[in-house]
Amino acid sequence: MSLYVYVREKQSVKKKVVNYASYATLTLGSLLLFWAFYPVISFEIYSRLFIQRQTATPVPSPLTSSLSIADTVIGSNNGIFSNNLRDFTQASLWFPTSKNQAPTSTFKAKEYSLSIPKLNIDRARVIVGGEDLTKGLVHYLPVTPPGEHGNVVIFGHSTLPQLYNTKDYKTIFTYLPSLEKGDKVLVNSDGGTLEYQVYEMFVVKPDQISVLEQKFDASYLTLVTCVPPGTYWNRLVVRAKLSKLPDQLSLK
Repeated sequence: MSLYVYVREKQSVKKKVVNYASYATLTLGSLLLFWAFYPVISFEIYSRLFIQRQTATPVPSPLTSSLSIADTVIGSNNGIFSNNLRDFTQASLWFPTSKNQAPTSTFKAKEYSLSIPKLNIDRARVIVGGEDLTKGLVHYLPVTPPGEHGNVVIFGHSTLPQLYNTKDYKTIFTYLPSLEKGDKVLVNSDGGTLEYQVYEMFVVKPDQISVLEQKFDASYLTLVTCVPPGTYWNRLVVRAKLSKLPDQLSLK
């Protein structure tokens, strides 16, 4: 005959609820982490397999590094703040070592519109020499009008795909990485519609400012956004070349 008999105590309803709630919380937390990090990880894998990582022209030594500028952008004497506090809705912070400038005297247009049929972007506002990416796309360092020989560089914000909103300029370029060679980009102005065709895509670091340089052998369009989605680590660059001119081009 046994000396001791152990009987498993029956759990109360309250204890069962607590146990189930803890499992549910753990599961929900895991799903939220997956929801947040999956786009970043998947883009990194995809970009390393299918998107070129370009080593552009080094930044001249007299220029301050992008990291040091970014660290001190919050205050003139305080570099201890986290880089995450930078306001990347300001175009000038995307390539900190470049020098922004106002539109040249020969550039008469203050804004125009851009359409990308594949991404369902229809006549998005492009501000020439603008700074605030929450109000529209920004034609950065404006030198050459669309349609003329030169490089038109347009910045657009992006975010996690789950937060994408076609009406929100803070998310407008979220699906820019899905463009492929031959896709069309349309620039709409008072002079008509210009058609560009994508011919290459690559990723650069924020200090690789050679992507902003002018090339005058043809008419180029360069679209830039931050990647991976929801971060500001790198810049995705999509280049397109003019393939069709309207009968008349007159930017105002």
